[in-house]
Amino acid sequence: MMTNKYNSVLYTGVSSELISRVWDHKNKTHPESFTAKYNCNKLVYYCFYSRIEEAIAAEKAIKGSSRDYKKQLVNSINPEWKDLYEGLLTQ
Repeated sequence: MMTNKYNSVLYTGVSSELISRVWDHKNKTHPESFTAKYNCNKLVYYCFYSRIEEAIAAEKAIKGSSRDYKKQLVNSINPEWKDLYEGLLTQ
């Protein structure tokens, strides 16, 4: 899940290449995209799945959930809403 610096917009997506996908969002590789338009450049939540079908099902469930539920997901692993991208690069 990506957000902006104010944590006021949440974007949920799925990718088999998380690091490069987040880099694209941070660098606005696709300037007409939702994340570029709303400056969502901070990775605040992610989860790995062994099968793409599981990831897509989770993405749909999250997208269909309330904002409060999404905030709970973020808070469960990242209560300070820090950008988790740098941590991915050092793993």
